[in-house]
Parts: sequence; structure tokens; C-alpha cells
Amino acid sequence: MPAAPARRPRGKASSQTRGKAKRVGRAATAAASQSLEQRILLTATMCLLAFGAVMVYSASSATTLLQGHGYGGSYLIKFFVYGAVGLVVMRLLARDGVAKVHSITAPLLFTSFVLVIAVHIPHVGVSINGARRWIGPPQLQFQPSELMKLALVLYCATLLAKRPQRVNDMRELAKPLLIVVAGACLLIFSQPDMGTAMVIAFTVSAMLVGAGIPMRKFALMAGCVLGLVLVYALIRPYARARLTSFLDPWAHASSSGFQAVQGQIAIGSGGLFGVGPGQSVQKIFYLPEARTDFILAVVAEELGAAGVFALLFLYGLIAYAGLRAAKGARSLYSALIAVGVTGLILSQATLNTFAVLGLAPLTGVPLPFVSYGSSSLIVMLAAMGLLLNVASGATGHVRAVTPARRSSRDARAREPARLAGERSAEEDRDRRRRDRWARGAGPGGRGRAAG
Repeated sequence: MPAAPARRPRGKASSQTRGKAKRVGRAATAAASQSLEQRILLTATMCLLAFGAVMVYSASSATTLLQGHGYGGSYLIKFFVYGAVGLVVMRLLARDGVAKVHSITAPLLFTSFVLVIAVHIPHVGVSINGARRWIGPPQLQFQPSELMKLALVLYCATLLAKRPQRVNDMRELAKPLLIVVAGACLLIFSQPDMGTAMVIAFTVSAMLVGAGIPMRKFALMAGCVLGLVLVYALIRPYARARLTSFLDPWAHASSSGFQAVQGQIAIGSGGLFGVGPGQSVQKIFYLPEARTDFILAVVAEELGAAGVFALLFLYGLIAYAGLRAAKGARSLYSALIAVGVTGLILSQATLNTFAVLGLAPLTGVPLPFVSYGSSSLIVMLAAMGLLLNVASGATGHVRAVTPARRSSRDARAREPARLAGERSAEEDRDRRRRDRWARGAGPGGRGRAAG
């Protein structure tokens, strides 16, 4: 008789099947528990990162080979490495980042100020193209102003959540919030880095509006800031050159307006659907900083207006989901973080887009999640992790503080209502006693009067 086929042990197979089913079930439950805002934010971020990887390789590979700097995909590999580090940080902060960053806000802000000041120290700060903005060795250079942006968002959210009424008094708002923000902007201005200072100003403005600042006070404050920026632009030669080249770039096409003119040529060459991926000419011979500040010009030349609109649509999704997350936040602290992070991403994307299109002076800020840059990519992904955490329904541990004067005034205002309520309750008790006595004295009752 033929030998019976060997049977697999059922216990082990069934346990493996049950384990696999549990893992699939947990994954499905986690996916189902994600809110609409979380899914939109995560999808838009990953699409922008994929878009950025393709465009960084396209914008850097040809020039790297022509300049003899080795492998054409070196910047793409660095983009992947920095993106992987940023995604790990984003994942950690997306779990419970809002609840934990409150305790490190003060040390993070102090560290940011120290690093921004250290940029100006000889042999510590690194100067590139006339700007002193980086520290560290060539392969691991870090831009402290990027960390400063996120630290100021957390700092402003903490102060405004502790005392929401601060926005109604300019003196309380100035000390210490506006003083700290102004000090950070002045330090960044001196690098010089007007673009990052403008991003900080726009982000803080969005947070003040989200905190409920009266529009009249906000307009007055914005007018003062714009006046100071204009005076600074007229005094400093660097800023004045940027302003004059913005007003008429073609008149300075061989000097300060060279980059703006080349960017406009790239945009015009792309047309509606572009010349094709990897076919840009401006990125090879004419366009400076094609992989960083002006990567949008490469997108416009290779993918045309359709590619630019697709990119802007992804930023629009982040704006929609970020503001929805702020609206549905469980605490003022979480809502302000959502507003700050959303404003940070959008203001930087808007400034970069306007500068490339010739609608604003050159600012030198990278396009979030798309441009090459280690500091910007990691910090932006960390900020997105906080926004994802807010979208998941997380809340912080910041309690609002009510001034004693206002508390006593509110208590005195509530006192008449409390006394009236006590009198009403006493009258109700008396009425119920009279009703019980009347029912007991009726026909058939024990207390019926003698006839």
C-alpha cells in the first residue's frame, strides 16, 4: 500500500493564520481610525516628497556630471537620507508630539537663539554666496534659522494658550511675545536672510489672527512692521539690490536681476505642458540654485503650467486639511499649533512661488518638501508630524490663566444671579410644602376640618 502523505501540524498553521489575521485586522482598524484630515495631510506630504525627489534629481544630475563632482545622483541620495530622517521624526511626533513638545519649548527656543548667534562667530558660521546662515562641516551643514521657525511656533502657541486675552492688550502682547519674535527676526535679518524673517512674520501673524486679535490692532501692527522692513530695505545694500531687481529685473539682467530673469525664461519656455522631464536647458547653463530656491522654475520648464498647478493643488490640500484640523482641535494650544504649522508651510510655499514668478523680491526660501535642503526638509517633516497629531484629536497640557482682577469682577457679576437662584429654590420648596398641606386637608384626608 502507498504510504499516506505527511500531514502538516494544524496547530502551528492555525496559529500563524490567526496571527496574520490579527495583524491585518489591526492595520485595518488603524487605517479606519484615521481622520479625513490625517489622510489628506499624509497623502499630500508623500506626493510632495516623491515630486521633490524626481525634480531634485532632474535639476542636479546634469550639472553635477558637467562640473566633475562625481555621480549624478548624489543629491538624490542625500535627499532620500534627509527625507528618511525627517519621516522618522514625523512618525514619532504624529503619535503624541503635541503632548510632549510643551516641556521642551523653552530649551528648544534657547538652543535656536544660541545657534543663530553662533552663525556670526568666525570659524563657526559658514558663509555661502555672501550669506552667513550655516554651521557645521560641509557634509553635515545645518541652518539654525529653520529650527528657529518651529521653535517660535511652539513658543507663540504656549503663550497665547496660557493667556488668550493677551491679544487684546498690545503691552501684554509685546512683552514678551513680540519682543522675542522681533529679536529672532533681527538676528536672521543680519545673516542676511530676509526670506526666513518674512516667513516667521507671516506665521506669527496667522497665529495672532487664529488667537482672535482685533483686526484694528492687527492692521496697526502690520503697518508698523511693513514700514520697518521698507526702511531696512532702503538702508541695506543687499536688500536694496533685491528690491530694485524685483521692480525691473530686465534692467539688471547681468547683475542682481540675473536669477529672476533666467527663472522667467524657464517658465516661458515650458508653456502649458513643458518640454518634457529632464529636458530643461536653463538648469544646466543659466539658472543658479536650480535644485533649491528655483526648483519651481525647473518644474515649470519641464512640466509646464500643468505641473505647477498640480504642485499648488497639493499645497492647497495641506491648507484645507490643516485649517480643518485647527477648527476641530480639542484645545486652544493644539489649534494654535495647527494654525502655526499650516501658516509656516503655506507662507514659505507662497513666498517661493511668488519670487520665482516675479511677483515678489527674491527671498531665498526653499519650496517645502520639494527643494533640496537638509535643515528645511527635516524641520518641515517634524512640523507636519505635529499637525498630524493635532488632526488625530490630540491635545496639550496648557491651561488658560485668568487674571485675578477679571476673576473677582466675574465673581461679583455672578453674585446677583446666584442669590436669585437661591431665592427661587427656597420659594419652590415653600410652594411644594403648601401643596402637600392642601392635598392633606382635602375631602377624605386626615387633617379634614370638623363640620
